[in-house]
Amino acid sequence: MRPLAVSLLSFCTIAYLFLSCGGSNQKAETTSVDSMSTITKTTFGQLPDGQTADHFTLRNSKGTEVKITNYGGLITHWTAADKNGVFEDMVLGYDSLSGYLKASPFFGALVGRYGNRIGNAKFTLDGKTYSLAANNGPNSLHGGKVGFDKVLWKAEILEDTKTLKLTHTSPDGDEGFPGALSAEVTYRLTEDNALEIEYKATTDKPTIVNLTNHTYFNLTGGKRDVLGHQVQLNADKFVPVDKTLIPTGQLSDVKGTPFDFLQLTEIGARIDDPKDEQIKFGGGYDHCWVINKGADTLAPTATVYEPTSGRVLETFTTEPGVQFYTGNFLNGAITGKNGVTYTKRSGFCLETEHFPDSPNQASFPSVVLRPGEVYKTKTVYKFSTK
Repeated sequence: MRPLAVSLLSFCTIAYLFLSCGGSNQKAETTSVDSMSTITKTTFGQLPDGQTADHFTLRNSKGTEVKITNYGGLITHWTAADKNGVFEDMVLGYDSLSGYLKASPFFGALVGRYGNRIGNAKFTLDGKTYSLAANNGPNSLHGGKVGFDKVLWKAEILEDTKTLKLTHTSPDGDEGFPGALSAEVTYRLTEDNALEIEYKATTDKPTIVNLTNHTYFNLTGGKRDVLGHQVQLNADKFVPVDKTLIPTGQLSDVKGTPFDFLQLTEIGARIDDPKDEQIKFGGGYDHCWVINKGADTLAPTATVYEPTSGRVLETFTTEPGVQFYTGNFLNGAITGKNGVTYTKRSGFCLETEHFPDSPNQASFPSVVLRPGEVYKTKTVYKFSTK
């Protein structure tokens, strides 16, 4: 993959054109990155192997906070103001590390090596077939049984750039993937309430890579399900799937289907359309949309508006696709933060990515990374109010 160069000017211009909607009691270690921003570190808990996971809080002067742990790169909390200036937590998750260790449907996860599904848990690269863990029916999902969301990353605070950097090296053969992959993910909270996430990776052998973030959002602060949220996706096409949610290899037009979000549309408007085969397969929305964009450019991806709070979430990415998932598999078995039970469609995800099963789909954009190349992508999530 070619390095993706994105300028701040181009990002701002694109954003302007697209906008349609307006833990621990320990003493924190604080790094002041400028007069308006801080990053603090506390202990999040102990892992079964005795290692300690840390919890980092990114704050700006507007009052927005994002909490990230170096265990799995999990985003555990994300506060944003409503139209009346009231701050609430926008993401699903647990109050403590123990919840994530016990059971988690990828709440806030840094996903790798391969985000989304790989059909029949295998792929062929340069004539050799690699077998992966089948952890989602017959398929491999989100990197396997012990993906990047279940390892302890090395964390570093970059004082001069308001940035938290996480690094991890996945050894050759890890979860069946070839090559030692060195990954770096950085998080930066800006003064305009945007969280910028940049992914980089290199390898010593040909491999595949598709990193993403799996945060579940609810812009009501978790007061109700997400069916009343209004969504706009900058995508004329989506990726149809079979019964096991593996792409058919085709790209289909969204117009005239429940997958048309070219204008702001309530999530619940067509999510249970009994006549739509794709809706039945996903139990709702669990599909990848093909973003209208040029190659290697940071483009507007999604806008989500929640009318009662006035909150707006915008997403931009250099990736070719975004998996819009509506929490269809949440079933009330999980009690999360503040004792809230997460029932079906308690949250939604916007997982920016290459398309599912790309290693087995020759017509899809390549996910192959070779020695000497640098995998590099960027995604931005920005909160505001209308």
